[in-house]
Amino acid sequence: MNQKKLTIIATKGTLDWAYPPFILASTAAALGYETTMFFTFYGLQLLRKKLNLKVSPLGNPGMPMPLGMDKWFPVLGTALPGMETMMTSMMKNKIKSKGVASIEDLRSLCIEADVKLIGCQMTIDLFDMKRSDFIDEIELGGAATYFEHAGESDVSLFI
Repeated sequence: MNQKKLTIIATKGTLDWAYPPFILASTAAALGYETTMFFTFYGLQLLRKKLNLKVSPLGNPGMPMPLGMDKWFPVLGTALPGMETMMTSMMKNKIKSKGVASIEDLRSLCIEADVKLIGCQMTIDLFDMKRSDFIDEIELGGAATYFEHAGESDVSLFI
């Protein structure tokens, strides 16, 4: 029987959007899937050596707000200075209090499980980033590299 394959393309670079691709990839690897993750545009932030991920409540209407704020606090209020920092801190505390692994830990689990991590070379060039900003365990490639993996996958996810 052939090994099942999963390809994930990660395009978001916020704390809340970092969890789905790493949770799905580490779970798939644990289930025996050959797993590849392709990080492009803002998703490339998830491969930086030093992570400084934030939550953006602005434009995220599905985000549960503390104290029922989603019922009485105006959406425009989430753009106030300091709101992103406050919401990020609240999210990190919630994650910690529920015993959810950190992004760094999930990323390490993926590396240990031989998940292939591919950073988008075009994005690095576009935003004048340096290879040295990113963890050593990644490969670099472009859209053709993504399709090479996705074309052979049983499951492809865009996150």
